[in-house]
Amino acid sequence: MEWLTSPEIWVAFLTLTALEIVLGIDNIIFISILVSRLPKAMQPKARFFGLALAMGTRILLLLSISWVMQLTDDLFTVMEHGISGRDLILFFGGLFLLFKSTMEIYHGLEGEEANGEGDNASAARGFIGIIIQIAIIDIVFSLDSVITAVGLVSHVPVMVAAIVISVGVMMLSAGTISDFIDKHPSLKILALSFLICVGTLLVAEAFGVHVPKGYVYFAMAFSLAVEALNIRMRGKKVAKQAVELRKNTP
Repeated sequence: MEWLTSPEIWVAFLTLTALEIVLGIDNIIFISILVSRLPKAMQPKARFFGLALAMGTRILLLLSISWVMQLTDDLFTVMEHGISGRDLILFFGGLFLLFKSTMEIYHGLEGEEANGEGDNASAARGFIGIIIQIAIIDIVFSLDSVITAVGLVSHVPVMVAAIVISVGVMMLSAGTISDFIDKHPSLKILALSFLICVGTLLVAEAFGVHVPKGYVYFAMAFSLAVEALNIRMRGKKVAKQAVELRKNTP
């Protein structure tokens, strides 16, 4: 247990925890948008199960780390490019993310309502379907997360602790993020566009084209900052109009 008193281990632990939270942003956004189609009463439960599933998937992949690292070995070759198990997971996961994000944008533009007022049976089916979709995309997000963790830390307990704490932080913030996205439709479209970018990067990475995700996160942060200013300006304009209306009302 000497590693518990090692400053290097604690620095790596804190770094890994921060990275896990950053890498989990796209996961939180995806889960928040999916569960928004459920009845309000079921949304907190779906978010909890989705994030708990993400944590469980990452820990299981960590405990089978030797198998995970074998996923980087080439299975076959296409046009002189080796395709590994990791590439296949990233490719199909990226396609799934592109499909779901595009369909959610379509539903938003067409004005289709979420499945909020159906009967109990349809709500239960919707809940199970969303949990399955979360499980599929969790495998993709968890794979990159675990490979990043292995590259930073060699102690499995440290990696597990970082994952548990990062998922705990995401559980605490998921409800606020979900409510904020629901309240502002323009942010929902922006978040879905971000997920489309992430899906495109996953497909590109499956073919050996590596684009640092930092570029996408920076673009997303910049877009969010601009949209936050727009939301504030719209709020002030509405408040000003309300004040003028009260003044003009006899």
